Amino acid sequence: MAIRIERPTTVGEFLARAGDYLAAREAEHNLIFAITSTLTTNPEVYPMTPLFAVALDGQRVVAAAMQTPPHNLVLTEVDDAAAVAALAEALRDEALPGVLGPPAQAAEFAARWTAAAGRQARKAMAERIYRCTRVIPPRAAPGIARIARLADRDLLIEWLTAFNVEAHLRAFDEAPVIADRWLSRAGARTMWLWEVDGRVVSLTGASGPTPHGMRVGPVYTPPEERGRGYAGNLVAAATRAQLDAGRRFVFLFTDLANPTSNHVYQAIGYEPVGDVDWWSFEASALP
Repeated sequence: MAIRIERPTTVGEFLARAGDYLAAREAEHNLIFAITSTLTTNPEVYPMTPLFAVALDGQRVVAAAMQTPPHNLVLTEVDDAAAVAALAEALRDEALPGVLGPPAQAAEFAARWTAAAGRQARKAMAERIYRCTRVIPPRAAPGIARIARLADRDLLIEWLTAFNVEAHLRAFDEAPVIADRWLSRAGARTMWLWEVDGRVVSLTGASGPTPHGMRVGPVYTPPEERGRGYAGNLVAAATRAQLDAGRRFVFLFTDLANPTSNHVYQAIGYEPVGDVDWWSFEASALP
């Protein structure tokens, strides 16, 4: 049977169709749950009309994808290889800056979509999804964890911008808006800071609720403060707070090009779940 693509027009319709499929692999789909949660509770965060697509074999969901423009398309796990080609064809006329998804499927989607659109695909980042159910106490570092407050706004703006630069993310000018969103604590989001003798040395956030979990990130420590255990202790504290609040899981993403962070998170109890690749769609070179 040929793969059929449905195009829900609202987040409610998308979750009604694909929610059970997403929940069956909650860790792998934690980013999509985070985005759909924001669309449900704070839709003003994404002022442009979101895009949804669900691939079906008969009535069985075998893949799905969503985009909140101008951000990348996010591709789910795929249970039928034919779904990737069907999704690429169905979305060929959409304005997509890139795709994020399981490595093989993201690469195939990128190749198919850019071939049809006359664009080039470039692999921008390889990431790993981690899940934690129990925090292993890290080696103690001086300082304490605390929740960010309004007086920290300028610091948040500066460090969120620096994080975006290091992570090669777009929209650097959105840092003030993002900082205010963190400080508002809307949608169960909380920004945590590690403070040593009154001086903030690291930050991380907890946001993006899933049916049974929450995601931690971004994690940022200025270069001059790295290697002292601040980020590990802060992530452990933020993770423990989520588990103590009743979450069964806490998730985070790491850049596979950074072996230090991957080691640190595993040392405090995070276990790898799967990998995702980010492909950027760029203009073709002139002949």
